[in-house]
Amino acid sequence: MTAKPTDLQTEATRKMALEALQALKAENIVMLDVSEIASFTDYMIFASGTSTRHVVAIADSVIEAAKSAGKPALGVEGEEIGEWVLVDLGDAIVHIMLPDVRQYYELEKLWGEELAPG
Repeated sequence: MTAKPTDLQTEATRKMALEALQALKAENIVMLDVSEIASFTDYMIFASGTSTRHVVAIADSVIEAAKSAGKPALGVEGEEIGEWVLVDLGDAIVHIMLPDVRQYYELEKLWGEELAPG
């Protein structure tokens, strides 16, 4: 079966986001396929930063990687405070959080089972 162009684009977005997270040493990266339960995105990607500066730097890395790939972020929320930054890439929504914030909201449990990030 040949992948549809949108599947290839989604895979490219997912891979680009993961590489940007890893480049800035994001911690505890978790990816969930939510395509069967959400109409607004295919993947939720979660990662932690060690400080508010680290969270914002990781988010900036994702934003810049998306822009360089010709697919700029559709929206960014939370950069002013830096405890939790959401980057909407359309095919994937990336959440970068401080560990305490991430543990409090437990979004991974809300959205489903983890996929291998590779």
